[in-house]
Amino acid sequence: MKKWIALLCACALVLSSVSVLAEGKTYNVGILQLVQHAALDAATKGFQETLQSKLEANGDTVVFDYQNASGDTASCSTIAIGFVNNDYDLIMANATPALQACVSATDTIPILGTSVTDYATALADPEMDASVGTGMNASGASDGVNAQLYVDMVLELVPEVKNVSIVYCSAEANSVLQSDQFIAAMAQTNPDVKCTVYTFADSNDIQAVVTAAADEADAFYIPTDNTAASNMTIIANITMPQGVPVICGEENMMAAGGLATVSISYYDIGALAGAQAYEILANGADVAAMPIAYSANPVKEYNPDYAAAIGFEIPEGYNAFTAP
Repeated sequence: MKKWIALLCACALVLSSVSVLAEGKTYNVGILQLVQHAALDAATKGFQETLQSKLEANGDTVVFDYQNASGDTASCSTIAIGFVNNDYDLIMANATPALQACVSATDTIPILGTSVTDYATALADPEMDASVGTGMNASGASDGVNAQLYVDMVLELVPEVKNVSIVYCSAEANSVLQSDQFIAAMAQTNPDVKCTVYTFADSNDIQAVVTAAADEADAFYIPTDNTAASNMTIIANITMPQGVPVICGEENMMAAGGLATVSISYYDIGALAGAQAYEILANGADVAAMPIAYSANPVKEYNPDYAAAIGFEIPEGYNAFTAP
């Protein structure tokens, strides 16, 4: 009888262990998104769907704590500290100020950025080699596109261009970087084109700044700036009546109020970060040694509605944007 009881107890322990294994692990992931607009929303969706799918295929689950800072950097810090206090397994930071807040809040929890143009600039490490990782508790996916592609687009679409207005929010470090890169590339390609920078501090300044910029411009260049992206309707209400071709940093900005862009998929770069998160959580990958991921094959796109509104004929080689 004692042997039977011992055997039954052993079987119960085995079954209990199998049940626990079958249930898998549950990971808690915080998502800090700077502001709500289509590009960042797509990146968050790509991250969530990719990570969830990969973990579920492995028998694991993930619980997301999604927080939106509504464009406020102080809120980014508060949210990031909350994630750290909750001791989450991983944090995804969507946009540069979100990444900076999370890195300031913890040096132990793995952080993955997305919708970040240049990690060396964002993390204040000019010596960083993105191809081998950041050397700290952060990595991620970049939305960066070579500035020369935007310069070539301006010169192709507006061959008689003399004045380009560059418009962005002065508080966004990656916008400053993209502006500087565009100016340098234009100076190398066509030094006769004058580039003038117009910056706004926040959304309250956009209308006055864009109005001044439009008065002087043959074309606009707006980098992947989150504040501008959230206010493209205001910008279009000024530039469209004046017939100004607006070259945007990404397709969702263009769709909301621009003429053309060199497009990447923000869903895809979110998915790249989601795949990185899986490697960290499920396979123990070292975030510090994880190379920054980049989107492949940017394509030229245009907004048919904006083109029609300003009477602009798009040359061959551009894809008409259609909403997903």
